Amino acid sequence: MIDEVTQRRIAALREYEIMDTPPEEEFDEITRLTSFICGTPIALVTLLDHRRQWFKSKVGLSSMETPIEHAFCAHAIKQEGVMMVKDATLDARFAANPLVTAAPNIRFYAGAPLVTRDGVSLGTLCAIDCAPREFGVEKQEALMALAHQVIRSMELRRTVKALELALLAKERAQQEVLTLQSLLPMCAWCRKVRDDSNYWCKVEDYFSQHSQIRFSHGVCPECFDRLEQELEGGAELRG
Repeated sequence: MIDEVTQRRIAALREYEIMDTPPEEEFDEITRLTSFICGTPIALVTLLDHRRQWFKSKVGLSSMETPIEHAFCAHAIKQEGVMMVKDATLDARFAANPLVTAAPNIRFYAGAPLVTRDGVSLGTLCAIDCAPREFGVEKQEALMALAHQVIRSMELRRTVKALELALLAKERAQQEVLTLQSLLPMCAWCRKVRDDSNYWCKVEDYFSQHSQIRFSHGVCPECFDRLEQELEGGAELRG
């Protein structure tokens, strides 16, 4: 059973459309800067769903994801500010973790949660070392500032994608207008239109083939009156 907090996180990740996407330079720059500022061999942008921790960007690590039950970040997203583990072998939560007892042999961990404007924690920006250590206030504040930059990059990425989709929709609409302008050849008797191949077809068939427009059929009041008169006239002739 997935709890409500996890459901909100999964929904937010779906909106950002970022899980399992290729590396992107704006995120890689942040992880490189994190590694440099924090002085750690490993830095990660992590995102968590209900079963795994996936790395959007990484420095010093070859794997792309880990099970969520092994993720330090699954703990870090539950608190405000930076979660710091000075020596994982001395922390009951992580001492038996496979990421501690085997490669990459995590000892030090510092993770800043990636929190959206709606207050949903999606993952962390974290710095990891294979030796015990600790951070001062300045580096913790720097890590938080960089985490905020990750969220801004995600927001910008989503905005750009929305603009691209809007532009594509506009281009399609313009193409449909051009298509409609080509409907000038119309039979005055049967109301069929002539397409670019010099083939005469019904108006609704032409629109269906060349645009997103679809038709439903009905009878307008004027035609309904004429149809009713014709039916009445036919009934009188049969009588």
